[in-house]
Order: sequence, then structure tokens, then C-alpha cells
Amino acid sequence: MPEPIDGAALLDEVEAFHRRFNVFPREGAYVAVALWDAHAHLLDAFDSTPRLAFLSPEPGSGKSRALEVVETLVPRPMLAVNARAAALFRSVSDAAGRPTILYDEIDTVFGPKAGDNEELRGFLNAGHRRSGVTYRCVGDGGNQTVVEFPSYSAVAVAGLGYLPDTITTRSVIIRMRRRARNEKVEPFRARLHEAQGNQLRDRLARWAEQVREDIAGRWPEMPDGVTDRAADVWEPLLAVADAAGGDWPQRAREACVDLVNAARADDKGSIGIRLLTDLRDHVLVGIDRLPTVAILDRLCALEEAPWSDMAGRPLDSRGLAKMLGEYMTADNTPIKARNIKAAGAVLKGYYAADLHDAWERYCPPPLLRAATSATSATPQVSGPETVAEDLFTSAT
Repeated sequence: MPEPIDGAALLDEVEAFHRRFNVFPREGAYVAVALWDAHAHLLDAFDSTPRLAFLSPEPGSGKSRALEVVETLVPRPMLAVNARAAALFRSVSDAAGRPTILYDEIDTVFGPKAGDNEELRGFLNAGHRRSGVTYRCVGDGGNQTVVEFPSYSAVAVAGLGYLPDTITTRSVIIRMRRRARNEKVEPFRARLHEAQGNQLRDRLARWAEQVREDIAGRWPEMPDGVTDRAADVWEPLLAVADAAGGDWPQRAREACVDLVNAARADDKGSIGIRLLTDLRDHVLVGIDRLPTVAILDRLCALEEAPWSDMAGRPLDSRGLAKMLGEYMTADNTPIKARNIKAAGAVLKGYYAADLHDAWERYCPPPLLRAATSATSATPQVSGPETVAEDLFTSAT
């Protein structure tokens, strides 16, 4: 009987192997990537598999190198550049075994000039869950039958910019950046280092067999605030950490909170959710109502926000009404501008009470730093009506 493998010590070695060649932007990223490498050997123990995404704003940020190192550590790696969905789902259905798909230059698939790739997007989304399948017609002419192709597979990608929201929410996102002059890594040489990574890969495979049954029955405890899709993403990684033991359960949860918070801060969602969030965090802070003209002034003054340049023009009252009208109040009626009476006049504007239900349903949890800075910039008075009256007066 083979000697049991110490999972914690093995993950320490996998993490150290990445550190030799990669500079990740956060300590938690090393933990997440090592756990992802291990989870790829245990897919059938989980109900879902997170995508691993190395993304950056500029070339030369180490994304492809990170993917090369991952390639040495995962089972049956399949490099995919410009691969079509049909090739991928047939590979996943291969009787020889399910591959781990490594898709470099993913921006050529989903970037602004990439065109329509809904088939590949659908494959990546469906393959996130073990029950995911892709249906295709097989045969010639009128003699075709519908065939079900399994899509469940581990996928790591690297590319510039951003991914579609439907893939981002299924991913552990590592925002890469170029190395600073004082950040040194060991040059990766495939001929030399691939064999070293493969040795770790083989030990991960043996450890996976050792803990597979145990992991399949685990329901890891999630950190506070990690729910819904984020919990789906991190559940397999936390299960691996719990099975490994040592300090990995604690480090995994710290990494989970760190990377989930980073994703929330970076994720602006749709343009509608961005509008709702900016209204909540920067415009209607401590104010119960505000005229439309004052809302637009505040929105357009926000730095790094799109409102001052919407297709070459600033957001206007018509555009604001159209966007907010897509969402509902607590009474299930569309959000609309209402009369605001103050200073002896009447203007159209919006009430925070009408927006509150949409804020609760669609906006990410407010970041403490953002809420604090917004609050400090807001006039503090004993009653919100005085603030509204002052702003109303200045607007007129």
C-alpha cells in the first residue's frame, strides 16, 4: 500500500513552484492558483468547477507564463488558442479522458473586435457545472440525431482586458501586472522545468485518489459574505484546502475573502447596475430626494465614471429616466421621476425610497472605504430635507 501523501506539504510545494516563475498581484492569488491546480485532479468530486482567469490591461504581464506553469501541474492539459467550441466539447467527450483546457489569448475570442462567439461562451458557461451538456445534431441530411456532449471541464484562460460577465462570475480572477524592476523571478525553461512540474502533477494525482471519497462528502464552511455564485466558485477550492489540512483551510478562506472583495470592487456590472451603485454610493448618500438636474451634475462630476461621456454626450434627463425605468420600486412599479417641492418651486427628481429595493436586489455590497469617503463628502445635517432644499435651490 503506498505511503499516504501529506496534502498540506504538497500544496506548499505547488505554491512554491508557482512563486519561482510568477509574480501575482496578491498573496491570496498564490493560494487560489495552487488550490485550483489540485482541484483539477478531483473534478468528479465536485458539482462545479471555477474558471481560472489571468487577465491584464497590457501585454508582458506574465499571463501566458502563469498558464505555462499551470500546464505542468494539471491532468491532460490541452492548449487552446483560437479553438472552436466544437473542437472543445468533442475533446471533453473523449473516451481517453477529460482534458484540462488552457485557453491563451482569450481576448481574441471575447475582445471588442472578436465578433460573435456565443457558441464558445455557451460552452464555457455550461461546463462550469457537472450537469452541463452541449447539444448538437450529428449525421447527414435528414438522418440526423441530437447528441448530448458533456461540457464539464476545468478551464484556465489568459488574456487582455475583461471577460464577459457570465464567465467572470464563474471565475477566480487574477489581475496580472508587469513586474516592477525589484521583482525577480526565475526564468522558466520548459525543457528543464516541465519535468519538475510534472513530478508535482503526478503526486497531486496520487493525493487526489487518496482524498477523493473524503472530498466528495465535504460541504466547506464559507466565509461571511461569500454567497451565491461566489460560493459556487470557491466551494471546490475550500474543500481541497480542508482536505489538505495544516494552515491551508485558514489561508484558503483569507484568499477567498481577499479575491472576492477585489472582484466586487472591480466589477461594475452592467451600465444599469453601475448607475444604481453610483447613485447609492456617491449621489444620494444621506439624502432622501434630489432634483434630476442635481443628480446629473453629481454623476457627471464623478471621476472614472462613464456619465460625462455617453457616446460623445453627457447623460441627460431622458437617458437617466430610460435607464432607471428598467428597474422597479418596492411596489413593483417602474422607477420614475416625481415632483420635488422645495424653495417655493417644483422640479422633477428622484427619491431614495424608490431606489432602495433596486439597490438591495442588484448592487454589490457597499465597500466600507467607498461609503466612508462618500459620506465625508456629503453635507451632514440633522434632517435630509434641508440638504435637498439647498441642492434644489442651487439647481434652480
